[in-house]
Amino acid sequence: MSLLRIAYRSILQRSVASLLTMLSMALGVSLVVAVLSIHGVVAQSFRNNASLGYNMLVGAKGGQEQLTLNTVFYLSKPVENIPYTYYLEFLKQPQRDALQQHSLAVRCRELSEAALALAAAGSGLGGLVHQQAAGALGLHVAPDTRARAFFPPVELGRNGKYGLMTELAIPVCLGDYFGRFRVVGTTPDLFNELVYDVERQRKFEFAQGRNFHWHDPEHGYFEAVVGSTVAREMNLRLGDQIAPRHGDPEGHTHARTFTIVGILRPSGTPNDRAVFINMEGFYLMEDHAKPLESEPAPQEGISEQQQRDALIAAARQRAALQRDPDPEPLPVEQREVTAILLKVPPMFAPGLENAINEGIEAQAVLPVAVIYGLFEFIVNPIQYTLLVLTALICIVSGISILVSIYNSMSERRGEIAIMRALGASRATVMTIILLEATLLALGGGLIGWLAGHTGCWLLSPWIEEQTGVQIGFYSGEPALRVLAWLGLSGSLAERVVVPLESVLIPALVLLAIGVGIWPAISAYRTDVARSLGK
Repeated sequence: MSLLRIAYRSILQRSVASLLTMLSMALGVSLVVAVLSIHGVVAQSFRNNASLGYNMLVGAKGGQEQLTLNTVFYLSKPVENIPYTYYLEFLKQPQRDALQQHSLAVRCRELSEAALALAAAGSGLGGLVHQQAAGALGLHVAPDTRARAFFPPVELGRNGKYGLMTELAIPVCLGDYFGRFRVVGTTPDLFNELVYDVERQRKFEFAQGRNFHWHDPEHGYFEAVVGSTVAREMNLRLGDQIAPRHGDPEGHTHARTFTIVGILRPSGTPNDRAVFINMEGFYLMEDHAKPLESEPAPQEGISEQQQRDALIAAARQRAALQRDPDPEPLPVEQREVTAILLKVPPMFAPGLENAINEGIEAQAVLPVAVIYGLFEFIVNPIQYTLLVLTALICIVSGISILVSIYNSMSERRGEIAIMRALGASRATVMTIILLEATLLALGGGLIGWLAGHTGCWLLSPWIEEQTGVQIGFYSGEPALRVLAWLGLSGSLAERVVVPLESVLIPALVLLAIGVGIWPAISAYRTDVARSLGK
């Protein structure tokens, strides 16, 4: 009979104690497998989020981590906004000129030029046209300022200052909520142009509906797209009307409503947990317009009643604007953006980052570096701590193997003496005890490995729904780069990887040998003559 079979028979003879010992080992191994799987899911999720489709963020001066958390993950809160005109500096001429047509300066210049043309023709209508221009823009001016522009001149017909260094610039406006989810004002380019998974050339896809339009004949500027998590938790469907809350989940509800025209597929990115609305509609909601710096000062000689009437008229005008189903876009001078998502060629990125950071208007952040920094300094230590704790559980389970076998030694001394009397050497007896400990450890490890992966497989639909990471029965993550660990470098060292779980088998064997040494030594020292006499 082989030594392995003798060890197996010995385990069966004490089946209850052996089963409990194996289950304690299985618990430790299943926890190790679960922690490793969670580590792989978190790492993959971070890699997905780090593949943003853009490589630079521009926002107000402040902390890089806060800007990244706020803009990429929709956590924290924005520090401050930056002028919309600063965003225009990242655009090329056609797009920049088109957006500036909504500028008060352009409209004022056009009306002033019309007034000057009438004045040059000798018509007395020039001053009247100029006064109507001021009234249309909400300003009060003296008659002798008919040829003066009310706003600084705009620069049309040129690229933005950084336009030639930028492949894609997408503005983001934050500050409102729908339930617990952030409302993001942006442009259709976020879903039409942005490739968020560069390796697989994947854009955001729609499970239902379509992207919102810049201006839709039916809904105007008030269309919305919702992430998969938002749609599921808030029970939203295409065609539903939503009204964001201002500034806080408990803030006042805006009068403007947006029609849901699209629901995103799960992507495993923070966009699953956000509501996206047309930025033009975002600006047209109450309290979203930046006050003009050149608002008229109160005039002397006006009674309190006239001032109250003026305030009431202004309030009615704002209310009428909110009721207007298709109002004019907000002027450029009254716009701000929270951040700008930039896709910049690598050759221009360092210079552009320095140029922006040296200015006073904004800061440039490389979000991928910030994300990996957060992963390295926050997530990794937590994962390693959990791994150490589960390894300690395995060690405790190994000690239970030691206790189980050692406690059985007093009952087995007669068996050992008979084996010795039949010709078995001390080394043979010692080997049987070590094999028994190894079989208990490997049996418990196999049960734990199957239990851990089965649990992850059963939870895989929920994991994919929450993180977008597909996890099967066995994913092989995280992996150990063996050659890099040995000190080698290069592409080969990066490609040669071994699943970290494969270390479990030799680790369990070493653990079994370690805990089996003491009982094996006890069996080795068994006195044959004394034991046979009992």
